[in-house]
Amino acid sequence: MMVFKSMYVFIALCLGMSGIASAQQAASNLPDAKASDPKALGIMQGFPPAPNLQVKFADGSMWAFPKMRWSFSHVRELGPTSNVWRGSGKATVLPKNINKTLDQVTFTSLDGQNLTWEQSLALNYTDGILVMHKGKIVYEKYFGALNERTPHIAMSMTKSFVGTLAAMLAEEGKLDTQALVTQYVPELKDTVYADATVRQVMDMTISVQYSEKYSDPKAEIWDYIRAGGSMPTPPNYSGPRSLYEFLQNLKTKDGEHGNAFAYKTPNAEVLGWIVQRASGKATAELLSERIWQKLGTEEDAYFSTDSMGTSVAGGGLNTTLRDLARVGEMFRLNGNFNGQQIVPASVVADIRRGAIKENFAKAGYTTLPGWTYRNMWWVAPAEQGVMTMRGIHGQTLWIDSKSDMVIARYASNPVAANPANDPISLPAYAAIGAHLRATSK
Repeated sequence: MMVFKSMYVFIALCLGMSGIASAQQAASNLPDAKASDPKALGIMQGFPPAPNLQVKFADGSMWAFPKMRWSFSHVRELGPTSNVWRGSGKATVLPKNINKTLDQVTFTSLDGQNLTWEQSLALNYTDGILVMHKGKIVYEKYFGALNERTPHIAMSMTKSFVGTLAAMLAEEGKLDTQALVTQYVPELKDTVYADATVRQVMDMTISVQYSEKYSDPKAEIWDYIRAGGSMPTPPNYSGPRSLYEFLQNLKTKDGEHGNAFAYKTPNAEVLGWIVQRASGKATAELLSERIWQKLGTEEDAYFSTDSMGTSVAGGGLNTTLRDLARVGEMFRLNGNFNGQQIVPASVVADIRRGAIKENFAKAGYTTLPGWTYRNMWWVAPAEQGVMTMRGIHGQTLWIDSKSDMVIARYASNPVAANPANDPISLPAYAAIGAHLRATSK
């Protein structure tokens, strides 16, 4: 039990933080990016690696910092996955025009630090970052265990992919967003989702008694994580052992649906179930057919799966950085890429319009004033021209249409909550966008 206890304590520290100050306090007690570099530390090097440098699923060490700086780029070696085939075609060319001035772009963080772009990468434990401007790679760097050929876990950016697939099915008339969830998943008739609509799930305005407070050992998040196969079950565990089983146990509301945005990961799993029912295909297969093969990606992607082989829709996708950038460029171009309309322009436009600001404001995101959440994408106020995928530990796909810019970033920040990243990342992205606009005229 000591292994499980220590793992819970660590994840509670990293994920249970709230607010900028508390997130910074947690990070200040941990090794910086250079000191935690998995290659420099020798993590999982050797045949076999030294016992203290091994990373395993069974003992929870894949989530322990700094070992997770290796595991985030090697998820497939630690648990079951479902493949997202890239197809047999050639990869699309991403032309390069490297801009050596970007490292010295300066900005002031939300907490008052004067930083350069280069400094910001280390402060947020960046594993890989790629900037595209007007269709060309202008910046690309890798750190730690990541390289251009290796998929990295996307965490909650996965939700945006699933939301996009749902919106595409709705555009085709194969999914009715105003229908009740139970029209597609009758197994949820005795849960909080019985009177919820598909649209409420897609925009996360679902009221469900579900806590993601990691410092509470009784919070529902622990059953979700175990059910999804993301961590081992402790001895004598009697909770749900699959995502479908977990969702059918969510029976208590904490309000009314449709009144307020509430970021709760099970909604993404419900949407994944709906998408599979509406399309008749597994999530990994659908993503391959609808997006991955058409993009001309360089590598297969993959999902982590639960014990039944169900793709984890809330955070299980793994992709290479360049392929993530291709996704961003496709959305910047209104869904058109590789000589074809991959995502309908109407779907991209719907995401960009966002949702109801008043509903989002009730969630209290201090670093995202005026933002909304639509089709499981985070959407900035219209004047900023930004739509983004976000995931814990620093995963980001940032699409700035006003700057003709896409930023794809993978990271392994020891503090998972976005308040650990936003104070530096948000002004850094804005500064790069402003610099590219000013220097490309």
